[in-house]
Amino acid sequence: MDITQILFWFLSILAVFGALMMVASKNPVYSVLWLIVVFFAISGHYILLNAQFLAVVNIIVYAGAIMVLFLFVIMLMNLNAETEPQKNKWLKFAGAIAGGSLLLVFIAALRHADAIRTQQLNMGGEAGLIKTLGKTLFTDYVLPFEISSVLFLSAMVGAVVIAKKGD
Repeated sequence: MDITQILFWFLSILAVFGALMMVASKNPVYSVLWLIVVFFAISGHYILLNAQFLAVVNIIVYAGAIMVLFLFVIMLMNLNAETEPQKNKWLKFAGAIAGGSLLLVFIAALRHADAIRTQQLNMGGEAGLIKTLGKTLFTDYVLPFEISSVLFLSAMVGAVVIAKKGD
């Protein structure tokens, strides 16, 4: 076994263990911290796939900004076990159905993993690099990119207008 396989298996075990601990933790703060561990393990997988840009964005945006926001919201809500309502059996059943559906989607995605891997190998190791991403984004997908930027700009203006109406 070479170092890439060892790192892959270590990161995979870390991600699965972190995800299981995130779901099993009774304390929501601990769940958020375990989710941060999962995000770091996924970023390690991105690095192994030669997608350094996605790894850095995953760490900065998800593990950094969004998880800190979740942590602050959880701390501000001051969740207690006494105030949490009990879930009925239908809600648990719906959660099990949703989880099973997600598992089926993952299995369907894994069926096409070999075709995606051969497509990536045909790119000559350029998949996931910032240069390739930028070239594809500004040549093939320039119109959707600009439309999404205008959409984000209008959403920011709308948020400012809604916030100003309260004054």
